[in-house]
Amino acid sequence: MQFIVKLFPEITIKSKPVRKQFTRQLRDNLRALLTRIDPAIDVQRDWDKIRIESPELGEVDYAEVVAVLSNTPGIAHFLEVLSFPLGDEQDTYEKTLSVYGPLLTAKTFAVRCKRSGSHSFSSGDIERHVGGGLNQNTDAAGVNLTNPDITVLLEIRDDTLFIVKQRYPGLGGFPMGSLDPVLSLISGGFDSPVASYLTMKRGLRTHFCFFNLGGRAHEIGVKEVALYLWMKYGASHRVKFITVPFEEVVAEILQSVENSQMGVILKRMMLRAGEAVADELGVQALVTGESVAQVSSQTLANLSVIDAVSNRLVLRPLATADKNDIINIARQIGTEPFAAVMPEYCGVISVKPTTRAKPEKIDVQEEQFDFTVLERAIASASFQTINELVLEDLTTQDVEVISVPVQESIIIDVRHPDEQQRKPLDVSGVEVQTIPFYALHSRFAEMDQSRRYFLYCDKGVMSKLHASHLVEEGHRNVGVYRPAKRVSS
Repeated sequence: MQFIVKLFPEITIKSKPVRKQFTRQLRDNLRALLTRIDPAIDVQRDWDKIRIESPELGEVDYAEVVAVLSNTPGIAHFLEVLSFPLGDEQDTYEKTLSVYGPLLTAKTFAVRCKRSGSHSFSSGDIERHVGGGLNQNTDAAGVNLTNPDITVLLEIRDDTLFIVKQRYPGLGGFPMGSLDPVLSLISGGFDSPVASYLTMKRGLRTHFCFFNLGGRAHEIGVKEVALYLWMKYGASHRVKFITVPFEEVVAEILQSVENSQMGVILKRMMLRAGEAVADELGVQALVTGESVAQVSSQTLANLSVIDAVSNRLVLRPLATADKNDIINIARQIGTEPFAAVMPEYCGVISVKPTTRAKPEKIDVQEEQFDFTVLERAIASASFQTINELVLEDLTTQDVEVISVPVQESIIIDVRHPDEQQRKPLDVSGVEVQTIPFYALHSRFAEMDQSRRYFLYCDKGVMSKLHASHLVEEGHRNVGVYRPAKRVSS
């Protein structure tokens, strides 16, 4: 099996050294991701593309490879191809017929050929010969050169013929790690995960910083969405997840700050803390999900006052985005279900918030604030490598973990629907139900509580978090199904 990966166009217009650097980075990223699926997968780079070759993949592994290539930044599109030694025009037609013949029934088609090297024929010759043969010897509806149902794609390079079986769209953007890292201030709603996705797509290795305003369920939810984003779009590079305890900061603001100024001052405290975390990580820019005028603290006047407390560059990928646009992107990238059920824990809600904060008035208000509280919060920040969240014990409750299914129990697959569809869970002798994590808590109370349930996900992170939460709510019939890893021979 072979794939040809085409570079995002902005990479191809870079200077020769930068283009080499970006292409090399994309190759390294794909090697890191694809060899986890099958160590035999080979990834090689050329000047204008990346070639991926592997032994024949099973249906599940094939879907995994396609998912990785579809969600890796830096790829314009990729092609599944078959390669053959190049023969004459008739031989090219016969090989193309063997691949495309059954697909053309009742379809219009066109043949497109790209060619490089020295040959006795032109690309047009190939297109006419192959197209004429397919039109005469298949049940196609005819040739349509302007708007065909199927485009037969051929590529000839020197003495090799490539027949494209399927073309897939890529994510675009730059390869992860080709640009400087950033720190995303993530809260888990619609906006900040989309902003984080956009920086990841642009090739910026994105760390996550969460300000805990007092809710454990909120912290779990934000860790889940950050883990989801990293696993899907950025798993070629390790990043940090930082939690800053902000409960005391919120309490101090409520006690010391005038009501109308609280929202702006809270954002200034977050930016100060974010800058301290960025110092620790050696990161030069912060990322927020703010959109101009979406809420009172996000007017241009207020954003200017907020930014004044930090020397860091603050990136706002959503600055001019409409809320509907943001929700549509969240739906497209798979974070909408997280946002729809994300708990909110913000006690700083002004009755009449200012929309035009004055620096001098903010300074007076902050003179009443005890900054040792902020310093204590920053000092208490916890730094974790994001893939180590599975090792974290977020509850004092014991959760049963099994590696072998228990008879008469039910296994609940809590993965995102995309994962459930691509890699269905099949456990012999045990009933398996599919309930995505975001629907689990609302449906669990209605389920037969005389049965035992074991939650499953690929990495064991979401299953453990949600099982812990259900146990804390008093459901003692919940555990985690974590099958033993298969050892390859």
